[in-house]
Amino acid sequence: MSNSPFETYGTDQPYETLEAFEPYEPSPAHGEFDVHSAPTLPYGATYAAYAARAAYDAQGDTRGDTYRPAYETTEPLLPRQSAPEDSETVARPRVDRRAARRRRGRYADRPDVSVRRLLPRALVVAFLAGGTTAFVAEDKAVDLNVDGEPRRLHTFADDVGELLAEEGVELGAHDVVEPAPGTELGDDDEIAVHYGRPLRLTLDGRRHQVWTTARTVEGALRELGVRAEGAYLSAARSQRIGRTGLALDVRTERSVTVMADGRARTVRTNAATVGEAVAQAGITLRGQDTTSVPQHSFPRDGQTVTVLRITGGRETREEEIPFEVRRIEDPTVFKGTEVVERAGQPGLRRITYALRTVNGVRQKPRRIMTELVREPTARIVKVGTRPLPSSVRGADHLDWQGLAACESGGRPDAVDPSGTYGGLYQFDTGTWHSLGGTGRPQDAPAAEQTYRAKKLYIRRGAGPWPHCGARLHH
Repeated sequence: MSNSPFETYGTDQPYETLEAFEPYEPSPAHGEFDVHSAPTLPYGATYAAYAARAAYDAQGDTRGDTYRPAYETTEPLLPRQSAPEDSETVARPRVDRRAARRRRGRYADRPDVSVRRLLPRALVVAFLAGGTTAFVAEDKAVDLNVDGEPRRLHTFADDVGELLAEEGVELGAHDVVEPAPGTELGDDDEIAVHYGRPLRLTLDGRRHQVWTTARTVEGALRELGVRAEGAYLSAARSQRIGRTGLALDVRTERSVTVMADGRARTVRTNAATVGEAVAQAGITLRGQDTTSVPQHSFPRDGQTVTVLRITGGRETREEEIPFEVRRIEDPTVFKGTEVVERAGQPGLRRITYALRTVNGVRQKPRRIMTELVREPTARIVKVGTRPLPSSVRGADHLDWQGLAACESGGRPDAVDPSGTYGGLYQFDTGTWHSLGGTGRPQDAPAAEQTYRAKKLYIRRGAGPWPHCGARLHH
């Protein structure tokens, strides 16, 4: 059976051997060739071709027909003549000249009978032979490989795209065909179809969505140009990638330098985090120790990571809370006078600080907790709004400016060295309050002090100022 997809037939029996014709003996009278004694050949055939075909048919039982499409006829081009059944080899009798003349006379009576009978058959055979030749010429044997599955087939397609359509091969946007679909198709051509596969690739911490025509993880890495020597792969290199794709995590080998305890250590690693790279460098983090970059971050090639050795504790401090001053208007107090009704008291708070030393260097304390110990007490001040009287009868004509210059040097806030007397006229606190004053005399305005001094003069005369009282009458 042939490997051709077309239906073929073989022969069960060898072709019949053509019966030999009697040898031609020319007539002694004219020596002419007797056309009626020659075998009849198909239209357009030569005797040499006919003899070669007869020899091929005679060998049919030993050679066999390795490829005979269904459209080729298995019948011989010429009618076969059967040999006598009783003898394999028949000795042909000697034909004398008289028998030959009788035979020529018999065929002379009907010269065109055989030609007329065989001519239509010869035309049909010639037509079929020409069509068969064209049919065979259009047939192509090609090798088609669809996603790693090869097959040998015959086709009449003119180009690669037509062949794929005949075979029902559908192409997507990411599929690859070699050669291109529009390429003209020839005999023994090789066509390869590679289906695209989605690959969800995480390469050194960065995510990529790519397409590949490779059917294995190793092929995909090679196609994408990923350096996989010493790399971590989440899947085996030999794992196949299906049409639905694959999620693949790749961490290539990188060089990372770790600075710790005054030494530098460089390691080649495919670690996923800085913390893993530090551990691979043989460095242990203790207590509050940390690194100059986040330990969960991805280590980059050529990166330098510094280990921070941290020690520290806590410290508690107490701080005062300032009190506020509340000022309240009082119509009983002369204008310009302020009286402290309640003294203020600062509050107290307790603050806890975190102390830290990094690689032997003390850092600025960091406040981590605040506790209120005592609330502050506000100071209350009365502000006078009462208008001062313009004069005091019986005392306005006196020299109060001279008295003030003698007692205090003309300074309203003056205080004697003992702290007992104060103001322009050096009032003691008791006398000042008896005259209607509030607070301390040195805190009152100069006009109020003069007013109170006049009232004191009306009560007691110049006696309260034994050394300077005489100045009132100058």
